[in-house]
Amino acid sequence: MMPLLAILAHELRILWASWLVRLWLVAAALTTFITIAPNWDRMPSAPLIASLMFPYLVFPWFVVVFMLGISPVTGARLESLADGVLSRPVTRHEYLLACWTARVIVVLGVYLVVTVPAAVIVATAKRAGAADPVTWYGVIASLAVVGLVLMLLVSLAFFAGSLLRKPLLAVVVLVFVWFPINAVLATFSLEQFSPISLNQSLPTLLRTPWRASDENKQEAVSAEDLRALSRQANRFLSVLSGGTPQAEPKSPKFFARNDYQDFSLPRVVLGYGIPTLVALLLTLILFTRRDL
Repeated sequence: MMPLLAILAHELRILWASWLVRLWLVAAALTTFITIAPNWDRMPSAPLIASLMFPYLVFPWFVVVFMLGISPVTGARLESLADGVLSRPVTRHEYLLACWTARVIVVLGVYLVVTVPAAVIVATAKRAGAADPVTWYGVIASLAVVGLVLMLLVSLAFFAGSLLRKPLLAVVVLVFVWFPINAVLATFSLEQFSPISLNQSLPTLLRTPWRASDENKQEAVSAEDLRALSRQANRFLSVLSGGTPQAEPKSPKFFARNDYQDFSLPRVVLGYGIPTLVALLLTLILFTRRDL
């Protein structure tokens, strides 16, 4: 384990010192603030939290994840790697696993450092007219499944880098293959295969209780009916008093679909977890059998 831990620590130092990671962290924080600020009183909590995860699932941060994942197995890194493997007791799979783990830690670190505080603030704050039955189970599960997708992106980048060897070519191939495929799958509302559909289904997951039962569903429906009646009564009284009725918070059209009521968390975990393991396994096989 010593060589693996040494490489892991070395890769983490390099990554945290890189301008790409630093700029990504700043840009992600600014994007999160820009998403929350204008929608604070306009958007319900579930779609707002889902909007915070949109850049990681749809665009543009998946490109940054691809760039981070490709670099250890392409370009000039291979020349220094050949010397290290030949002159030191470091196996190829130890190097690859350490680099993969380091990039997963950095990617998830940036994602969680920015997204978790924002999601907690949105879920706990009392915003005028924007009440939404978001549950802690839904928040934790949503953060976890988006993190799983990011791990898949790192694994796919590793595989593309090992297969193509040229970083620019690998990035171009991944971008021009990944996004069109997801767009096609999104038309079928397959949240377990398309990150676009997964992002659209997150409001459903964010409102899911720890233990879903018919009784809970009935209570949720009753609560929603009471809120609707309350809004209608307030609007009616406001019109009678000569005032202007307060605008109701609405979800963007992107999240206003009802195709994900049968959302299954195990199905989503398998849908992204199995390809992640397959991509990593194929990379290990390909990288250990080729000439450096």
